[in-house]
Amino acid sequence: MVSNKATSDIVGKLWSLCNILKDDGVTFHQYVIELTYLLFLKMANETGSDTHIPQGSRWKDLVAKAAPVRLTHYKLLLVTVANSGSKQVKEIFANASTFIKKPATLSSLVTEIDKLDWYSVHREDLGDLYEGLLEKNANEKKSGAGQYFTPRVLIDSMVAVMKPSLADVIQDPAAGTGGFLIAANHYLRKNTDFEALTERQQQKYRKSTFTGMEHVQDTHRLALMNLMLHDIDGGIRYGDTLSPEGQELPQASLILTNPPFGAKKGGGLPSRTDLPFPTSNKQLAFLQLIYNGLKRGGRAAVILPDNVLFESNLGLDIRRDLMEKCNLHTILRLPTGIFYAQGVKTNVLFFTRGKRDSNNTKSVWVYDLRTNMPQFGKRKQLMKKHFEEFEIAFGDDPTGEAISARQDQGDQGRFRCFTREQIAQRGDSLDFSWLKDDLSINSEDLSEPAVLAQQAVNELEAALVELKNILDELNLEIES
Repeated sequence: MVSNKATSDIVGKLWSLCNILKDDGVTFHQYVIELTYLLFLKMANETGSDTHIPQGSRWKDLVAKAAPVRLTHYKLLLVTVANSGSKQVKEIFANASTFIKKPATLSSLVTEIDKLDWYSVHREDLGDLYEGLLEKNANEKKSGAGQYFTPRVLIDSMVAVMKPSLADVIQDPAAGTGGFLIAANHYLRKNTDFEALTERQQQKYRKSTFTGMEHVQDTHRLALMNLMLHDIDGGIRYGDTLSPEGQELPQASLILTNPPFGAKKGGGLPSRTDLPFPTSNKQLAFLQLIYNGLKRGGRAAVILPDNVLFESNLGLDIRRDLMEKCNLHTILRLPTGIFYAQGVKTNVLFFTRGKRDSNNTKSVWVYDLRTNMPQFGKRKQLMKKHFEEFEIAFGDDPTGEAISARQDQGDQGRFRCFTREQIAQRGDSLDFSWLKDDLSINSEDLSEPAVLAQQAVNELEAALVELKNILDELNLEIES
């Protein structure tokens, strides 16, 4: 998402500075968090907005300190800013502490950041610069950050077909670093004449359009920094969406999200009280809170693993409830290998909340972007072009009404329609596959034994996750 060469160059230089911290035992993920504190101070200085930071704790004060005492000053600075800054600043610096142990390490980092040519980056590009850092962190296998980082091209495609509008309240209940909300913001700014908006309308946009929740504090601070640099005030709350805190999120007219997979830690049930079918299975719990959290006529695009499409017991009940309350008009079967350390195969479910709570899904169109596709990963990058045909097939109606009304109900190659009656005949399973795999398509990717071994590991991991979820559900039934 980095928008120009100057921004890209600075992203590269900032990322290369992590080498300074290697000898100090700082990990890649810790480095990005550390950099967030320093970049906040530096960018506040560059943009003239450091009035939100207490005097004595600003970037120029840190630079002015002698190298031997700078680390001591920095540690005190973090505590001071966390307790004395503006509300947003306090949230970004909440419980902040430094991973740096050696004074020389901090001094090298501060000196190098101060030397960068910040004048080459436009104010509106600072957010893209930070996004670039987050993306590099997610792509770095050793950082472990990819678990919450959805590929940007996938996010952009989901946003493009959902067509956010200024009238929307846009939510991500599993916000991560805010990628979905930032992409929606990019779409709106590109397709709206913001200069024609009144000051009141612009204030409403910045303060009330984007909502979400993130339960990992370090990830939450990254998300807040990300939103702030894109001129969005707050929006993402710190808390557990599967707890009563999540019930405080407002109803949304558009939900874009990639909720966590797997069982709830400890196997316990979510503590929020508004789920029709309580379950320790995170993806099934999130799916319920998403479709029940939509306003009437609200729409959603949600990334979910395959087991949601075919799992029995509570999974079956939840699918039926979804199809009753919403028009589940489209399922996009995603290629394999697009998530870091995720052997689980995934899909995007597109649905719209009905005006009433029954008989909303009449048919489901499934787009198969998995069969006869390459194994994506380091060797083969997922790109925008891979989603172009899907976006054309989806069309211009983000509500799904146009898709549901299509008369060409037969086989459309990768895009195929299944009526509600056909789904019922399959026991309400949504796990559709009709294309035959042509192994020659993947011959380049299957040529190396290491790739074959990794594919086998991925498939085994997926099977184990699915088995674990089934056992969790069976155990719950026995206990009840």
